[in-house]
Amino acid sequence: MNKLRWGIIGSANIARQVIPAINQSQTGTVTAIASRSHEKAAQTASRLNIPTVYGSYEELLADPDIDAVYIPLPNHLHAEWTVRAAQAGKHVLCEKPLALTAEEASRMVDASREAGVHLAEAFMYRHHPRYAAIRKIIADGGIGEVRAIHGAFTFHNPGDLTNVRHRAEYGGGALYDVGCYPISAARMILGEMPEAVTCHAFFSEEHDSVDMMMTGLLEFSGGKAMSFDCGMWASGRNKLEILGSTGRIEVPSPFVNQPGHFYVTDEAGRTREHFSGQYNHYSLQADQFARVVWGQEAPLYPAEDAVSNMRILEACLMSARERARIIL
Repeated sequence: MNKLRWGIIGSANIARQVIPAINQSQTGTVTAIASRSHEKAAQTASRLNIPTVYGSYEELLADPDIDAVYIPLPNHLHAEWTVRAAQAGKHVLCEKPLALTAEEASRMVDASREAGVHLAEAFMYRHHPRYAAIRKIIADGGIGEVRAIHGAFTFHNPGDLTNVRHRAEYGGGALYDVGCYPISAARMILGEMPEAVTCHAFFSEEHDSVDMMMTGLLEFSGGKAMSFDCGMWASGRNKLEILGSTGRIEVPSPFVNQPGHFYVTDEAGRTREHFSGQYNHYSLQADQFARVVWGQEAPLYPAEDAVSNMRILEACLMSARERARIIL
């Protein structure tokens, strides 16, 4: 089989998870990596057996033997390098959140469309087959009508003051780092945009006034609601619950380290474990991306979905800062 040839723009820790997954996928191979520091790129390349090393992002984009790039750079650099990659004719898988604002995300989508390249936001968890199974159970009435969703994603890392997550100008904060996961999950499950958001946050002056903890409510049609909390200065949690009129679905570790199972409790209170199999969701993401590039599949989540995602994240931050309910 032909392989999609990937270049990696940056040596962030997440890239070290994604690179092996691309190489383990059915469709891709990582052929080059670039960093602002040639030495840093060379260290990552040596550790992960990447054949070509560049000391600048520009050099990588000029390589005619690279079909697609993965961008794990800090959030404030996503727009610039996605646009430049698209203009260089490279397909782009960009880390979440796609941008800092919906306006930035729209420019990225437009640049990709004009260049005729595929752009995708790297929410890897959505590619695990258990979510297709969960949506089918809901569509078949397995838990009745969806009434509410709750998601939580928190971790404890306040001590690393140099971390880019703690820099406001870099797009830091808990919402952009981990809160975007349960929010995207609610939209994936319900298949719609919320009508309004209300959020409360702990902004830490010690951490450049980014949101270190946020709790929010997203209002959907028909009285449905999604509540979430996310944090970088809290005990670690990673969970998702979908509450229906006659049952509920609980998803352990829904966003990272997916074990492949979930639990459905029916109207009689009986709980059954469902198992969708062990998969590397990063590899599944790479495979779907390549098949879209090759014209074999339609995107599961078109690039415009990321623009909608950014509209919600912006509204959540506005709500928390202004202590107001924001209508979308």
